[in-house]
Amino acid sequence: MEEKIEISILLNLYGNLLTETQKNYMDLYYNQDYSLSEIGDNENITRQAVRTILVKSKRKLYEYEQKLKFMEKENNIKKLIEQLQNSKNDSEKQKYLKKIQENLDY
Repeated sequence: MEEKIEISILLNLYGNLLTETQKNYMDLYYNQDYSLSEIGDNENITRQAVRTILVKSKRKLYEYEQKLKFMEKENNIKKLIEQLQNSKNDSEKQKYLKKIQENLDY
């Protein structure tokens, strides 16, 4: 998965766990395609300061995913649903439904 897309998904899942500043800068950079300079100019800080905030925020998002695994579980469930939709008989469907339920149990 492309890193920008992955970060955008992680931001959607865990963004509320970041500070407002971190969340805002991540959104501007990863979702709205602002450059480091554009964010810095708008916020009256240096490009390097923006970069530092983004690096720390990105690290935090990956830490949350490593611990909570919401994106991994969501991806597993999506694959299982696709397999369920393509299954031909009831026993296969039951198998995939059971696996989906296992992924939903936290």
